Amino acid sequence: MSKINKRIFFKLMLINIALFSNLNYAQTGEKDWESWGTIGVGYSLKKWDFNVEQQYRLKENFSETDSYFTQFGVEYEIFKNFKLGAAARYISFNDNVGAIQGYEKHFRFQFDGIYKHKIKNLELGYRFRYQNKNELGISPDDGDNPKHTFRLRTSLEYNFANWKLDPKVSAEIFNRYEEDGDVNTYNKYRLTVGTDYKVENIGKFGVFYRFEKEMNVDLPEVTNIIGLKYNYTFK
Repeated sequence: MSKINKRIFFKLMLINIALFSNLNYAQTGEKDWESWGTIGVGYSLKKWDFNVEQQYRLKENFSETDSYFTQFGVEYEIFKNFKLGAAARYISFNDNVGAIQGYEKHFRFQFDGIYKHKIKNLELGYRFRYQNKNELGISPDDGDNPKHTFRLRTSLEYNFANWKLDPKVSAEIFNRYEEDGDVNTYNKYRLTVGTDYKVENIGKFGVFYRFEKEMNVDLPEVTNIIGLKYNYTFK
């Protein structure tokens, strides 16, 4: 594909995202811009992939810390194109709303089933995730009920010949369940577009834009997210 066609492709993709985002701003509640920054290190050994990452997030139009956390993860290839994964995350969350404010400590673990396959230059991916999150130091009697979430994500990436900035797009839907029965519904979805750039012997750099919107509420919150990430993998 020529450089001109690549530019047209990206412009059309960005225009569609902008139009979709504007249409979804109607009849919404709070709107916010966030930024997510990630640094990660990985290690691959035959069918195993190990990784650790540190992430820092800003909220309220980039003016306040939202959270920061360390995550440890592992994936194992069961057979070609299919992997199982697990990860644990220790989170410091900035609660700056309400009478009691300050940093809260949360713990989250998750399990993934991941399948990817290619159709010529197009790679399609599917991920099913179960995650469990709760606040540390707070008992169920004090109101801490673990939050169970089931997530389904589909993604695609197109590999342009002789070009390192291959576009990636994905869509993900969340279903949240709490043990007390108060919540059991699809509660939000995400749409993401981004790209990665690999530098030999240095690592992989990535950038993305993510649109997130609540579901099944009268005035859904809308969040726009700008993400930057860096990862280095030892082999």
